[in-house]
Amino acid sequence: MKAAVGAKSTRLPSVEFDEIPLMPVSVVLGEAQNVTHTRSRHAEPRAWLRAVRWLVDAGIHPRSGPATVAVAQDLADRMDYRRGLVMYGLDATARRTELSLATVKRHVKVLRELGALAWWRHGSKRNLRLPGRAYTATATIYAAVIPSVYDDAMGHRLAGSGYEARVCGVTEAGRERAVTALAAHSAQRGTPVDNKPVDKASSGGREPHSLGQYHKSLEANVESGSNYTSRQRASLDTESPAPEKSSKGREPRRTARQVQRGICITRQVRARVQWTQGVRLRRLEYVLRPLLDAGLDVDTIAAELHSWMLTWRPARPAEYIRVQLAKQAAAEHTLAVLGTPEYWADDVTRAFVAPCPDLVRSVMDGLAVGLATYSAMQAELGLDDLGDHDAAADIAAFLGTSTEGAL
Repeated sequence: MKAAVGAKSTRLPSVEFDEIPLMPVSVVLGEAQNVTHTRSRHAEPRAWLRAVRWLVDAGIHPRSGPATVAVAQDLADRMDYRRGLVMYGLDATARRTELSLATVKRHVKVLRELGALAWWRHGSKRNLRLPGRAYTATATIYAAVIPSVYDDAMGHRLAGSGYEARVCGVTEAGRERAVTALAAHSAQRGTPVDNKPVDKASSGGREPHSLGQYHKSLEANVESGSNYTSRQRASLDTESPAPEKSSKGREPRRTARQVQRGICITRQVRARVQWTQGVRLRRLEYVLRPLLDAGLDVDTIAAELHSWMLTWRPARPAEYIRVQLAKQAAAEHTLAVLGTPEYWADDVTRAFVAPCPDLVRSVMDGLAVGLATYSAMQAELGLDDLGDHDAAADIAAFLGTSTEGAL
């Protein structure tokens, strides 16, 4: 017959607790053992295992004991870390814990009745008829849950109810209990270790190391606060502008600090902009270098990408960013060229010189005719301006024409 408790369970540390909840505590039965009807909250494996040990030490269930903790330890080792779900197999659990099948079934039932285990999906022995397998049944899936009796004893404040409840704070009693437990743990860690003295008598008769040529390492200058790195190199600013391109048109090599800063910012930008989260970090950092080299921070780069107002997800987000930034750079270059002085006359008192003078004159002629027509219509309705300033006449005088033909 197999041992009552496996070797793994004998090494489990006991959990200290201040108060045992009022007895008796009603066990969980029937539909309350399902996730959809449970009053216990979901938990991740480590917190769940602490709660199980406390429930066993408190003696809430008359049949709980070290074997209950051994079964819970085996389930916690195989649980999904985030949701606390585990696939349960009776034979495999009995083999790993070195317990009998009846003992494993009994203590899994104890965990359910404690409110520490809930059915996520009931298993079935019906054959699924999977191709390539003679017989395949549906496995039972359990969810790790923590009952309210544990939260009440720990002083936890919960938000929500049932399986979706979560810890949102602690009461005053819970805070005092946590402080006391932390002080006791710190005092236990501060206990000096009783190490035996080292016997060095046998090393007295040994010969010293032979003389030879050894590499002499540089010593750190402790007084000046610097090590092997020179002050000039250590004082480089991470925000320094990127150097200009070489004469061959290739981008110069980036420093380690520039790469580290770009990767750090890109990682945060990728987390904030959803449609970029499928791009590799190095690739995204490469296409964002125009913004990174401009000294923009995380918030500014993320706001720039959000300002594009994408209502769809690009098939290749990195290529889309590269094209958009190239278009912006081309537009800025065009504006800079058009704003240069060679496109304007030196004497601002006379008519300006534009690249397309015929087009400009045509626009000004149309504007003069339109203003003259509008002024005539306003005069017929008695809504003409109170002032004597005639904008159409000023434009016509500037162009050397007359507004009489427009009336």
